[in-house]
Amino acid sequence: MGDSPALFYRLAKFICYIFFQYICRWEVKGQENFPLEGPAVVVSNHVSLWDPVAVGVAIPRPVRFMAKEELFRIPFLAQLLRALGAFPVRRGRSDRQALKESLEILRSGQVLGMFPEGTRVRTGELGAFHGGAALLSLKTGAPLVPVAVKGTEQIFRRGWFHTFQVLIGNPIYPGSKESYTPLEVEELSQKAREAISKLLKEA
Repeated sequence: MGDSPALFYRLAKFICYIFFQYICRWEVKGQENFPLEGPAVVVSNHVSLWDPVAVGVAIPRPVRFMAKEELFRIPFLAQLLRALGAFPVRRGRSDRQALKESLEILRSGQVLGMFPEGTRVRTGELGAFHGGAALLSLKTGAPLVPVAVKGTEQIFRRGWFHTFQVLIGNPIYPGSKESYTPLEVEELSQKAREAISKLLKEA
């Protein structure tokens, strides 16, 4: 991010922090677990539209989120998302441009944000994980950082704002690998899913 986008990101994050802290009275745990430098892939469960905002504010570093391309078809929203560092991905098929941008983000030492379930699971149950985050982790050596969000689907209900939780787990390091198998991608993805499941039980 350049100076202007970075300034906008910090301002937006500060405003959202004030809202979450003093209006919703959210609870954040595990910020000390997050790597303070180097690339990282944030992987989180996804229950509501508030999740990218909640995770982005809770993480102590700027997060570049991968977001579904449909959101970028709305002009004002597209401008806002790009100003916040997000970029589009086509769901359900291979997207070389999204893969290229993801690799550039990680290889430049930034933080990438992903929701491996691929869509919102409004029941609150943890859905199956796609392997994209694990694949990027193995390609770059960036750790997967599991994050659990709980209660974001009820932030606004009955005419008022309610509390919710964001829990950040320990990084999962893929190890140094020049090559890897589909099984290794699946195993790493499953490790991240199990870590998020454990965090949800602790919430």
